[in-house]
Amino acid sequence: MNQIFNKLSKFVNSWTGTIIIVLGVIFFVAQAFIIPSGSMLNTMLIGDNLFVKKYSYGIPTPTIPWIEMKVLPDFNNNGHLFEGERPKRGDIVIFRYPLDPKIHYVKRNIGISGDEILYTKEGLWVAFANSNPYNQDSNKTLVYKGKTYLYEPYAKKHPGIHYQNTPFNAFIQLQSYWQSGHKVAMEPITLDNGELAFHTKVGEDEFFMMGDNRDNSNDSRFWGGVHYRYIVGKPWFIYFSWDDDFNIRWERIGKSIESLEAQNLP
Repeated sequence: MNQIFNKLSKFVNSWTGTIIIVLGVIFFVAQAFIIPSGSMLNTMLIGDNLFVKKYSYGIPTPTIPWIEMKVLPDFNNNGHLFEGERPKRGDIVIFRYPLDPKIHYVKRNIGISGDEILYTKEGLWVAFANSNPYNQDSNKTLVYKGKTYLYEPYAKKHPGIHYQNTPFNAFIQLQSYWQSGHKVAMEPITLDNGELAFHTKVGEDEFFMMGDNRDNSNDSRFWGGVHYRYIVGKPWFIYFSWDDDFNIRWERIGKSIESLEAQNLP
């Protein structure tokens, strides 16, 4: 038995052993991720360095970081070595950008299979495919083709969600892209009051991802739902954070996103 432990100890302390252990952790447990843009303000800040929990939604097919080379084939044809539960409504999710899977994005999941999404000049409206605890958190409703849509049902529990209401906001961007002939993921429709809006229904095993900074986020409104094959994991905790002036945000280090959100709840 001692010989086994000695051999194991030597292996762990060797360069080969260290590399295998580090890669094992990166492949199956956690991977570092840096928030590069302001699309998730005010929930996640530019300069937040966090670990991604990679086993939250199954185990993604392993790839070597930085060069994004697959270590194993996609045996299940769903991007995962082992399939797991799907992202829930309201989860912040790290995923591969469907139009360029080598790039990682982080957004909040605001719609699952069967949910219907409306986007108007006021903002986001959701018609859930089934009952959901978020239903009680929205006071404003809109009816379209017999379905009741709730206005920003996630905003009460996730206080970082906000609108900047700039002259060139997300709705104006969608409208501009559509009018100029560019393809957008949401279908332009006309509401009963004659106003333009954009509508979509979330596809099977897909998720509608949006940034909490509603007016400054490149997300599913523009390029569509995210299939399960692209899901990587969810934020675990922030291990380091600094601002544009390289000032360390000590109050964020070691915190989970959920705990930071809870601090800001009314």
